[in-house]
Amino acid sequence: MRLTILGCYAATPRTLTNPTAQVLEINGHIILIDCGEGTQVELRRRKIKFSRINHIFISHLHGDHFFGLPGLISTMRLLGREKELHVYGPKGIKEAITLLLKLGDSWTNYPLLFHELASKEPELVFEDKKISVTTIPLDHRIYTNGFLFKEKEGKRKLNIDAAQNYGIDKAYYQNIKNGKDITLDNGETILNKELTFDPPKPKSYAFCSDTVYDTNLSEQLKGVDVLYHESTFLESEAELATKTKHSTALQAAKIAKAANVKTLVLGHYSTRYKSIELFKEEATTIFSNVLLADDGRAFDF
Repeated sequence: MRLTILGCYAATPRTLTNPTAQVLEINGHIILIDCGEGTQVELRRRKIKFSRINHIFISHLHGDHFFGLPGLISTMRLLGREKELHVYGPKGIKEAITLLLKLGDSWTNYPLLFHELASKEPELVFEDKKISVTTIPLDHRIYTNGFLFKEKEGKRKLNIDAAQNYGIDKAYYQNIKNGKDITLDNGETILNKELTFDPPKPKSYAFCSDTVYDTNLSEQLKGVDVLYHESTFLESEAELATKTKHSTALQAAKIAKAANVKTLVLGHYSTRYKSIELFKEEATTIFSNVLLADDGRAFDF
């Protein structure tokens, strides 16, 4: 599982920082999460092919989280895209994007499919044989969701040495891989777990931005491998965080600790601070395994 940060700063683009966008590579999927201005430039800079992105998840309709989407959709058309593109986001995103396409007489040549969200409860919005994606309802100034990405458990791997020790014919190897027990000629049944190795533990990633500090989140986030949680402010501006419905680094750490996640990634920083290291210093007083998102930074888990 790889997370590439394209942008992780709050509010407005600057010469050296970009608003929110990130790419999650998980179990064969390359997924774009949020799409602030400058996203397609950063995708090119990080050598991530537009054609490999089939699913885009937009948390909410504040400009620093989706103003890059119309340009990206248009560029995909110019590049000759033919396969479907699925966009998941709040109700209204289809109207916003299609109006721009209509006024510019630039309808896509490829199927552009919108999945509009309105539920205030967690809901499964995408699932295939490899992953599932569930919304994480957040409390912000407008309707907002985070997203929980989970790998499906893979197939068990054949233990060839064990199969050979039992004298099992190769013709039965596929059945073993498919999880079946094997009955020997003498009538003895060999359980599948004795003939296979456990598959790698499925990984999970939770994206939470933007939101006020909400202790209720910890229940849905319980035990995830990696949590990205916004930390717009430091605790010295906690009142401002509450007023604008954002979180502090300390509050993000409290959520991570309560949910017993493995790794916390901080982001969505206000640019009022002299160094993002201050966010890590604050968070690690509560939760030890803290990483700092920064534009262009990639993490492998």
